[in-house]
Amino acid sequence: MSRSKSLPLFALLTLGATLVWRFWANGAVPQNPPATPRAIAPRGEFDADEKATIALFRQASPSVVHITTLTVARDMFTLNLLQIPEGTGSGFIWDDAGNIVTNFHVIQNAAAAQVTLADHSNWKARRVGVAPDKDLAVLRIDAPKSRLRPIPIGASKDLLVGQKAFAIGNPFGLDQTLTKGVISALGREIESVTRRPIQGVIQTDAAINPGNSGGPLLDSAGRLIGVNTAIYSPSGVSAGIGFAIPVDTVNRVVPELVRYGKIIRPGLRVQVAEDQLTEQLGLAGVLIVDVAPNSSAARSGLRPTRRDQAGRVKLGDLIVAIDGKKITSVSDLYLAFEQYKVGDSVTVSVLRDNKRDHVKVALEPLDQ
Repeated sequence: MSRSKSLPLFALLTLGATLVWRFWANGAVPQNPPATPRAIAPRGEFDADEKATIALFRQASPSVVHITTLTVARDMFTLNLLQIPEGTGSGFIWDDAGNIVTNFHVIQNAAAAQVTLADHSNWKARRVGVAPDKDLAVLRIDAPKSRLRPIPIGASKDLLVGQKAFAIGNPFGLDQTLTKGVISALGREIESVTRRPIQGVIQTDAAINPGNSGGPLLDSAGRLIGVNTAIYSPSGVSAGIGFAIPVDTVNRVVPELVRYGKIIRPGLRVQVAEDQLTEQLGLAGVLIVDVAPNSSAARSGLRPTRRDQAGRVKLGDLIVAIDGKKITSVSDLYLAFEQYKVGDSVTVSVLRDNKRDHVKVALEPLDQ
C-alpha cells in the first residue's frame, strides 16, 4: 500500500480513538456524579449450627497455643551463638501449672522452644517429658494462672463415626485457625517417629495442615478428644485424611510425663524369646525364657525355661492371652499392657505342660 493511501486510514483510526476516549471520559457519564456507599442488607440471626461453632471457638481458642521451635546458630561476624526460629507447631494448655501438650515431632530437634498464648504473649518453654512412641510431649511455661485456660477433657472410647470434629491450630504459622469436619473412622493405626505403632487413632476430614500438629481435636461440646498428629497427603497439605491421637491415650500418658518425664511402662518382669525362635519351635504365643527373682511374676508362679537334671531344656510358660485377649507375638504382649497402669492385676493365660493355666499377676514398672 502506498503512503498516500495509508494516510486516510490512519486519520480515521485516530479520530475513532479520540471519539471513544471522549465518550468514556466526558460523553455518556457526567463528571463527579453523586455516589454513596450501598445500604447494608440486614443479616438476620445466625443459624443454630453457626452459633454453636462460634461459641465453641470462643470457648476453646484461649486454650490453644502457638509453638515456635528454635535452633542455635553462630553469627559469622561476631561468632556469638544465636537462637533462630526453626519451625512452628501447635499445642494446648493442659493445666494451670503451665504444662503444655504437643506432639513429640514438633519439638524433636529443637534446641529451645517459645510458646505464644492466645493473648499474643510469648513465654520461654522448657521440656518436661516426652513419649516418642506415642508422639506426645509436654512443655512448661512460667505464666501466671490468670493467663492459663486449661482445655476441657473429653473421652475417646465412646466416639462415633459421623459425629462432628473441630481442629484449632496454627497451619502454616497462621495462628488460631478453626477447621470443621466429622470423625471419618476410628481404630486406625499409624507409625510413630520410633517406628512403633500408635493404635486406636482417630481419622477425621477436618482440614489439618503443617503447623496443626500438636493442636487439639474437639467434639461439638468443645472437649478435647484427640491431638492432631499427622495427615495422609501426597502433596503435603490436607487431603481430607487427618489423624489424631485419642484423648484416652493422652490422659494416661501426660500425667506420667509430668511426674516422671517419661512413660513408666507396666508389664511383667520376665525375659521372653524372640518371635522367630518361638515360631521355629512350632509354638504360637510368647515364650518365657527367664523370670526376675522377687518379682510379681515370680511370686505368681510363672515358669522360666530351664534345664532339668539330665541337662535337657524344659520350656517355660507360653503366654497365649492377657485378660482373655489373644497374644501371638511379643508386639501383641507390649500393646496389651498399654491398656493398663502399674499395679493393675491381669490374668495371664499360659500353656504349661500342654495344659492351659491362668495366673493372676500384678503389673510392675519396667522403666525404673
